[in-house]
Amino acid sequence: MPAWLERLNSQFPLRYAAWLLSALGALLSLFTWVGFGVGGWFALVCVALTALGARDARQTRHSVLRNYPVIGHLRFLLEFVRPEIRQYFIEGDHDAAPFSRHQRSLVYQRAKGDSDKRPFGTQIDVSRQGYEWINHSLTPTELGSHDFRITIGEGRPQPYSASIFNISAMSYGALSGNAILALNAGAKQGGFAHDTGEGSISSFHRQHGGDLIWEIGSGYFGCRNAEGRFDAERFSANARDPQVKMIELKLSQGAKPGHGGLLPGAKVTAEVAAARGVPIGVDCVSPSRHSAFDTPIGMMKFIDELRTLSGGKPTGFKLCIGHPWEWFAIAKAMVETGITPDFIVIDGAEGGTGAAPLEFIDHMGAPLQEGLLLVHNTLVGLNLRSRIKLGCAGKVVSAFDIARMMALGADWCNAARGFMFALGCIQAQNCHTGNCPTGVATQDKRRERAIVVPTKAERVYRFHENTLLALQELVQAAGLTHPGQITASHIVRRSSDHEVKLLANLLPFLKPGVLLAGELPHRVFEVYWPKARADSFAMAPEEALAAF
Repeated sequence: MPAWLERLNSQFPLRYAAWLLSALGALLSLFTWVGFGVGGWFALVCVALTALGARDARQTRHSVLRNYPVIGHLRFLLEFVRPEIRQYFIEGDHDAAPFSRHQRSLVYQRAKGDSDKRPFGTQIDVSRQGYEWINHSLTPTELGSHDFRITIGEGRPQPYSASIFNISAMSYGALSGNAILALNAGAKQGGFAHDTGEGSISSFHRQHGGDLIWEIGSGYFGCRNAEGRFDAERFSANARDPQVKMIELKLSQGAKPGHGGLLPGAKVTAEVAAARGVPIGVDCVSPSRHSAFDTPIGMMKFIDELRTLSGGKPTGFKLCIGHPWEWFAIAKAMVETGITPDFIVIDGAEGGTGAAPLEFIDHMGAPLQEGLLLVHNTLVGLNLRSRIKLGCAGKVVSAFDIARMMALGADWCNAARGFMFALGCIQAQNCHTGNCPTGVATQDKRRERAIVVPTKAERVYRFHENTLLALQELVQAAGLTHPGQITASHIVRRSSDHEVKLLANLLPFLKPGVLLAGELPHRVFEVYWPKARADSFAMAPEEALAAF
């Protein structure tokens, strides 16, 4: 800084320059306005800025504004638009935050029916560590259909033939009514399932008649009494609705496992209250744990009760893996009681949510790969894998994502944010504010008008349809006849500059029945399997461990 400018700054801080110029502008414009009748609007603006500067200098909340009156607001303006500037002008196509532009564009193109082809070659660095691909065959197959399905609850009174790609749990209340209408209409058109989320079944879920997976959370919404506890009669009335195809007991959610929730009374509208079975305008609490059971054995009996009350519909549970011994306790309870769920959905920690504390989003729960692999291996080791179907959710948007999860043991995949992109979500990441720019995650009736239901329903259908068409091409190129045939031996991962390995050789896989035989082949089983007990989620006491 020049010496003369430093001397001036010592006498009058230059950070006040914007405030001073506003004041001078106010004096001059007021003079021209009074004397010549011109400059009125400019005078009003300058007076307002001068008053704003006086307020900034006197307020005690923001240090920046106290030291930089008027011009300090520019900092807050730039901070406000920073995510959009970064997303549209700075962020690379493959920078995931949490979904890359490349991923979002793929969904948009498939949802709109536009070409999803790419010219010239891959933009991915195939030599980087972690790059993965699926091995192809010199004898590709030709499949007659891309409508890949699995049967869940085989042998039950009401088994369900499910698509291998479905809409993951998103409640009405977190999403707008029009968003739910469009999702369900798209699911109806495409013949795939729509998970209600723990907010229960709303009138928006029922209007188009798409297949529903009813998620039962710790608040027992849609099947609770006045005290918030499980009500068997109300559950049965909803569960026996022909539109409900499966019952899913939610233990935890990937983005915020072990965390309850509170919907403020101001947001409990008549529609929300009707769906959840709670009073209008009263705070709606989702406890962090269930009250219907408190042991693994009790949980298995509760699942069996839900299955009976629903008329024999496939019943299972969803969880994000936390303490390994708690999952092992559930598995031991299956063996001890002989009661097995028809399906288990594993939610990865990379999953989405409308709102959660930063620490939960970033550092709580097991990622999908580790959680899915642990559950798959445990069921294989207990010879239960053939009786229980596995679903999974966590940043699944492409056909390769589905193929990879199936290689790790999944029977089907769910997607939430992928279908939100199909609705028009632009990843503004202000779902918790009610100010969603596309009307997807809001209860503002004026904002949700942006979603034209027939148009968006068609895009939901097309995204599902075109993703499965892409999966069909992958399956054919690999020489297979169904995605369920994809194994960890089909996926290759680069582990260094000069070495690649099959996932089958990188990741631990158990052989059938080894846990029943008393073998503990991997460290996680060696350490935690003896500590798990079917009668409690807590670790076994030391004296009990001595028996192992």
